[in-house]
Amino acid sequence: MTESASPLPSPMAKRFRGYLPVVVDVETGGFDWNRHALLEIACIPVDLDAEGKFVPGETASAHLVPAPGTEIDPKSLEVTGIQLDHPFRLAKPEKEALDHVFAPVRAAVRKHGCQRAILVGHNAHFDLNFLNAAVARVQHKRNPFHPFSVFDTVTLAGIAYGQTVLARAVQAAGMDWNADDAHSAVYDAEQTAKLFCKIANAWPSPAP
Repeated sequence: MTESASPLPSPMAKRFRGYLPVVVDVETGGFDWNRHALLEIACIPVDLDAEGKFVPGETASAHLVPAPGTEIDPKSLEVTGIQLDHPFRLAKPEKEALDHVFAPVRAAVRKHGCQRAILVGHNAHFDLNFLNAAVARVQHKRNPFHPFSVFDTVTLAGIAYGQTVLARAVQAAGMDWNADDAHSAVYDAEQTAKLFCKIANAWPSPAP
């Protein structure tokens, strides 16, 4: 028997029609993805534990140098607390930052025998639009994400808990929320990943 070039589809691939859910959060220089800068990004592929339950995988993140031609609204920095000139920010150019977070996503897609990643986010199209804008700016050829489909935890949390604000949804799900850590891409992505996994684990798997 010859060895297969790619792994057999895992329960993850079967559960989501060949897509791997990957939680993404971005922090930006404003609300207009065509105009404002992408400043932080965090990606967390959803994984399976030994019992077949959904769990957050490892976090990949990057701080970004504002792309040439993009703008920053000072009010957005007041909300996020990002200090662009902080000596330990260690920001990367957009192409390098995307390479950094895309590589583990592609590895996770291969691990589960999936076709591609699908973005999970809280107000997911906001994150996807900024991600797609950055991909277009650097003409990235290996974007693992579906270009328009998403899983939005606003909708899921609204159905499951009657809450649409991330902090309230996380608390309604019985988890802790630290307001001092909010508005960083890593913290918000990690909380969103826990929320998504809790809701997905509570929902019965469809019949084969």
